[in-house]
Amino acid sequence: MLPARVLVIEDDPAIGSELAEALTGNGYDAVLTVTGEEALAEAQRRAPDLVLLDLGLPDVDGVAVCRRIRAVYPHTVIVVLTARSQEFEVVVALDAGADDYLTKPFRLTELMARLRAHLRRQASAPEDRTLSVGRLRLDLAARRAYVRDVELPLRPKEFDLLSALATRAGEMVAREQLMEEVWDVNWFGSTKTLDVHVSALRRKLGEYGEDPSRITTLRGRGYRYET
Repeated sequence: MLPARVLVIEDDPAIGSELAEALTGNGYDAVLTVTGEEALAEAQRRAPDLVLLDLGLPDVDGVAVCRRIRAVYPHTVIVVLTARSQEFEVVVALDAGADDYLTKPFRLTELMARLRAHLRRQASAPEDRTLSVGRLRLDLAARRAYVRDVELPLRPKEFDLLSALATRAGEMVAREQLMEEVWDVNWFGSTKTLDVHVSALRRKLGEYGEDPSRITTLRGRGYRYET
């Protein structure tokens, strides 16, 4: 089996080289680029399985790079590595096509665990069934979600989270269970990424005609998709 191709996009050569070396040491085929234009050219050349993207690039905004890679490679896993911690900046990156993000500084062990989890999910076959809750309909085989037969523009992790909640509609799903099921890792530190994805789901449900309050917060415990 060929190693997964990883494109590292990091304008700090020291950090980028360290990441590329660590990835190579863990069995990945890693290439480092330090500008947005260089990264886009390399992405076109090698069709990466994974992209590690720093948002603060010297020539092209990282969000624009994310959007352009996602447009060409819908199944490539994009993980944003950023020093930006404001929630709206994270939401912008996720809406541009990122699957996940890590705030600098981060632990290398956490990064590797997340990459392994993303690749496992990418390779796994979906269940062949559909599910309806209220006006929401999920095609779990095709990984598509609809409200009144209009498809929701969901990112991979948004779909995973929505299906995890909808398949247990009416039940509370604990934060820790959602993190383990959707991100498939022994989670390190903050679960803020879960809250960001829930906010994005609520917004998209509302925009497409479903009541966003169907996703109820049970403070400090978890979330519930109301029937």
